[in-house]
Amino acid sequence: MKQQGKKKATIYDLSILSGCSASTVSAVLNGTWRKRRIRESTAELIQNLAEQHQYTANLQARGLRNSRSGLVGLLLPVHDNRYFSSMAQSFEAQVRSHGKCPVVVSASRDPQEELATVETLISYSIDELFIAGATDPDSVHTLCEAAGIRHINIDLPGTKAPSVISDNYQGARMLTEAIIQRFDPAHPLKPDELFLFGGRNDHASRERIRGFRDIKKALLGTSKDACIQPTGYSPNMTQKAFEAFYEREGKLPRGLFINSSINFEGLLRFMAQHPHETFADIVVGCYDYDPFGSFLPFPVIMIRQNTESMLAKAFELIEEHRPVNKIHLIQPELIHPRTALKGPLDAIKDVYA
Repeated sequence: MKQQGKKKATIYDLSILSGCSASTVSAVLNGTWRKRRIRESTAELIQNLAEQHQYTANLQARGLRNSRSGLVGLLLPVHDNRYFSSMAQSFEAQVRSHGKCPVVVSASRDPQEELATVETLISYSIDELFIAGATDPDSVHTLCEAAGIRHINIDLPGTKAPSVISDNYQGARMLTEAIIQRFDPAHPLKPDELFLFGGRNDHASRERIRGFRDIKKALLGTSKDACIQPTGYSPNMTQKAFEAFYEREGKLPRGLFINSSINFEGLLRFMAQHPHETFADIVVGCYDYDPFGSFLPFPVIMIRQNTESMLAKAFELIEEHRPVNKIHLIQPELIHPRTALKGPLDAIKDVYA
């Protein structure tokens, strides 16, 4: 039986094994360590580790680093929701408008896979990298900086490179207020009838929770910890959270803030297992936009994150010689029920209509 080969090491792996920074490892591997006055003993250690752990690199691509390949990369966490697929479509259109070739890849929200994927992109001599929703954007920054690749964070911020993200706090405030105001004043929503489901401990979720709680306190008077039900970005975990709530309370909350379209899918899976009466008197707010959700039999208010403006700002910043390391916020849009908006594919479809 053929044995499966060991996984080849990345620059980040060699950094951990050697106790040196990723930029030091990169300098040793690309032969510039003497210019950086790195000790010979350190270089020998890294070279031996690279050989021992089967590190390889695309030497032909590395030799082309001084020229422009015309490739521009977008690193996504996943492809399987409308938000990131729309971002990919907008990105491709922007890159082609600059006369370059887009390369779109995902890393499944796995920090090690993110680094390995970025190393592969670097080996193909990409000119720039847009880092979207990375679990560890600062480690990706270290690799890009060592390779001399311009890069920028979008969707989730890092601390070492400029970031362009949705204003999640203001978006959550708008969505929470819209949910509360949707109820008939004769039967107003009570504080213990409004819950937030979904998300995890990342910047976007924290800001959405903060906006949700601030408006809930302002309009309903209180916001207890129990009103937050984190489930991660998982339909299955979200469905289980709704099942547990329903089993415990015998009903759903009347007001629901759902933290993403992935979590919204979990709500729909739960609903598929229960009669219509279970959710006859609910208002749902979803922090993502999908036109199909807008036409469900119960009110679904949505937040559409403006990927086109986010990317336009990111392209503007990445062309600057030394962009300031700060977070740039892009205002999202509140979408009321029974609304279908145009998306990034419409311009392409119109051309070939």
